[in-house]
Amino acid sequence: MRIEGIEHVQLAMPAGQEDAARGFYWGVLGMTEVPKPPDLAKRGGVWFESPQVKVHLGIDRDFRPARKAHPALLVHDLGSLIRTLHEMGIEVVEAEALVGYDRVYVADPFGNRIELMEPRE
Repeated sequence: MRIEGIEHVQLAMPAGQEDAARGFYWGVLGMTEVPKPPDLAKRGGVWFESPQVKVHLGIDRDFRPARKAHPALLVHDLGSLIRTLHEMGIEVVEAEALVGYDRVYVADPFGNRIELMEPRE
């Protein structure tokens, strides 16, 4: 047996905030919204994908943001994304050095920590 990869990352969000999720994950990060299966859609939340990663946001009635645990998303042109984040008024937190990567942290609209990483050429 071996682990072969991660199928998706699940993050929590408060009820009724799907449009805020769309604004960040689609509007800022450029991920595509995909329909949830009908039996799961009735629970609320929203799913996003890029060719390499899937992020599922599910409703948590007792929502508390993940401020330490986080997904790390590989991005292309981190500098441009950082400029866009600043223009949109989204706080960007510099991360400590990590050999081979440029990286920063941001929070989604619900306070969940997201790491954005770009391999150095």
